[in-house]
Amino acid sequence: MTLSMANYVAVLFLLLSTQCFLSAHCRHFPSNQGAIGDAFDVLNYGAAGDGHTDDTQAFKDAWKATCKSSSSSPTMYVPHDKSFKLQPLTFSGEICKSNSITFQIDGHLVAPRDPHAWNTCDGSKCRQWIQFKKFGGLFIRGVGSINGQGSNWWKLSCKHDKIGLVVANSNNVHIDDLTFEDSPQMHIAFERSTNIEATNLTIIAPGNSPNTDGIHIQHSSNVSIAHSIISTGDDCVSIGDGSSHLNITNIFCGPGHGISIGSLGMKGRNEKVEFVHVNNVSFTETQNGVRIKTWQGGKGYARHIVFENIIFQGSHNPIVIDQYYCPHKHCKNKTLAVKISDVTYNHILGTSNGETAVAFSCSTSTPCKNIIMKDIHLGHVKHEKKTSSYCSNVRGTADPGVFPKVSCLQVDENV
Repeated sequence: MTLSMANYVAVLFLLLSTQCFLSAHCRHFPSNQGAIGDAFDVLNYGAAGDGHTDDTQAFKDAWKATCKSSSSSPTMYVPHDKSFKLQPLTFSGEICKSNSITFQIDGHLVAPRDPHAWNTCDGSKCRQWIQFKKFGGLFIRGVGSINGQGSNWWKLSCKHDKIGLVVANSNNVHIDDLTFEDSPQMHIAFERSTNIEATNLTIIAPGNSPNTDGIHIQHSSNVSIAHSIISTGDDCVSIGDGSSHLNITNIFCGPGHGISIGSLGMKGRNEKVEFVHVNNVSFTETQNGVRIKTWQGGKGYARHIVFENIIFQGSHNPIVIDQYYCPHKHCKNKTLAVKISDVTYNHILGTSNGETAVAFSCSTSTPCKNIIMKDIHLGHVKHEKKTSSYCSNVRGTADPGVFPKVSCLQVDENV
């Protein structure tokens, strides 16, 4: 099959849009300002900014001054053309006088290169490098970078859980324009927070770096991620339990594992995700595309999910629902399953480098319900080959033009 002229034009338009937000000319960058409002420059509190000296204490002192400021919108300023080496560090907004605080990061933050050089947090191992918690209004922005120097972590044989930047227990948080590089594991995590906006971010790590998700969302709601480039070794965006009302739009993803909901229901847990909208995303040579994955024996649901206006360029598994997710060699069959329902796939075009472009593997006891597919065309990256689908225990509809055909969906002749 070949694309219709209308679909070809749509593909071209989306590709051009993708090229636009990959270009700096299409993105907004703030000016380098060191004295906006009531600003507290870390250099004035003893930071060396040479990339070798430990500047952690200077950042703590600058933060104390920022937090105590009577200004309605104080700013902690990290100047450009400087690199600041930091140990694990937590900024808490709980007792600050202002509910609108800005971290202007125009310089470069770097973690210790040696994993054994990381200090402990309150006498225990640090789960994250930089944490922002208990804020009622926070802006983290600038033209600088946050580099976790994770390459030595990736070589370790033992398991570790080290996140680059965490926003926790906070409301009304904006993260704009920054570059995140080479985190030991996840680059950014939003946890137990609401009203989050992340825009114009660049998140990069080698394609073979383990567990380096771009952005992870957990127990959070009203989260918007937009106009960003995410190229890592794991999920570009991963969505965990307790997440709702998420809007993910205008994203370039690749390499990596795509955008994933889950895994949900591990060890029989009751986990829930709902009202997720993924729109205008370009996937290039990703392992997966848009994926929902749940463990056998779990409880809860994933529902009211829309994936639309998406282009695939050589992704291996473009569309996946897997209620039998298990990354181990041996997994026991269990009856219970996380319920998956009300999932719409609309206007999804491009190529797969694997034969199975659509894979719906749902539970016998808990079938996937109300799965809707409209305007889908996923050919093989090698034109002489054709793509196929796998479909088990799924109820829903597909319009007559969906390719490859998905056998267990009813054809909606009214489309």
